[in-house]
Amino acid sequence: MKKDSVSVGNPLRLQSVNHISLICRSVEESIHFYQNVLGFFPIRRPGSFDFDGAWLFGYRMGIHLLQADNPENLPKKKEINPKDNHISFQCESMGTVEKKLKEMDIDYVRATVEEGGIQVDQLFFHDPDGFMIEICNCDSLPVIPLVGEMARSCSIVNLEKMQTQQQIQKMLQQL
Repeated sequence: MKKDSVSVGNPLRLQSVNHISLICRSVEESIHFYQNVLGFFPIRRPGSFDFDGAWLFGYRMGIHLLQADNPENLPKKKEINPKDNHISFQCESMGTVEKKLKEMDIDYVRATVEEGGIQVDQLFFHDPDGFMIEICNCDSLPVIPLVGEMARSCSIVNLEKMQTQQQIQKMLQQL
């Protein structure tokens, strides 16, 4: 593929994350977790699938749960390792999240990242199948492009503003 035939900033013209798919020992148990712990809600799943599963939606993205063919063969993770594969959610209050995790008797690990005087708090825990979930206040950590841009916040609002500004700059450059 020729380099100049592709848009450098978004070569595939992606718009957003649509969903993640997770293989489950028990779809029902995972539905309960994602609905009652993380606040996702079940949505209609195409009836043409010939395997058990469920779709959930929340926070502008979907989670597709797939029933494992051999649930007993799925590896079991017990140790919570923040360096493991995970999905991260921004929250309003880390204190509220920690209190709710304690009330729900969910084991978690706390971590803190500090960069340039900015502190980001993180809580890591597993879903019923050992997939790692992170809850953070990452919005305060700036997104700093490696080349030619100024610092930006991680917030989706600021990201959308940044993308709009980039589009305007490209249009102005074409004039």
